[in-house]
Amino acid sequence: MGEIEVWRIAVTPANSAAAASLAPRVLDAAEQRKAAAFRRPADQDLYRIAHVALRILLADRLHRPAAELRFRQAACPGCGKPHGRPEVVSDEPLEFSLSHTTGLALIALAPDTVGLDVERLAAFGAATDIAGQLHPAEQAELAAVAADLRPAATLRCWVRKEAYLKGTGMGLGAGTDADYVGLGPGYPAHPATPPPGWVIQSVPVPDAYDAAIALRTDAPAPLPLTVRDLDLGPGLDRDLDLGPDLGIGPGIG
Repeated sequence: MGEIEVWRIAVTPANSAAAASLAPRVLDAAEQRKAAAFRRPADQDLYRIAHVALRILLADRLHRPAAELRFRQAACPGCGKPHGRPEVVSDEPLEFSLSHTTGLALIALAPDTVGLDVERLAAFGAATDIAGQLHPAEQAELAAVAADLRPAATLRCWVRKEAYLKGTGMGLGAGTDADYVGLGPGYPAHPATPPPGWVIQSVPVPDAYDAAIALRTDAPAPLPLTVRDLDLGPGLDRDLDLGPDLGIGPGIG
């Protein structure tokens, strides 16, 4: 398997200003409209940061202008209609997954199917309510965790679950109780069997967050990840081919 990269982009004043400056040159018209449609400035900033960063990273890997990248939806594995995972239109084997939450965006790049999820513990909601939506074996695992550690354990299971479901292309619409992904290393294990042909593992993020990546592969776990931080600040646009002032093609929602 080729290199698996995970990029962390913090929502900082500098990155927000840089993304706002780069957006007219990098994002297409639909992406710019979606960013502007958010009511809260913080949500506008997060969307711009995540999607500007995505185009820049893909452009760097594909050696193409960021503004000229085109995207499409893969076929849904359930019905075959084009509303599955987002893909960049390219002849090269490059897959991506994007996830963001308050204060942080993550982008994964991989040579095969990948799903990624990041969540912020403080904004995660009632752990007991979420636990009831999980696979019965996962609920049993959580019941064995000390009460004070259970919210973090529930979040760990959730990011693993969502990363896997995003990777399959089914998303949360497939149901969060159907497939067992477990809590991962460090927690009580259940004899249930995880989905074959997938590796699901944690991604290092700041303490206030948890994140996981799911990769379709027969390689043994854990897989080596290259984790980097991306700064959108001054100088970045001088080193990359961002393309013309206006992009083309549909963007990622």
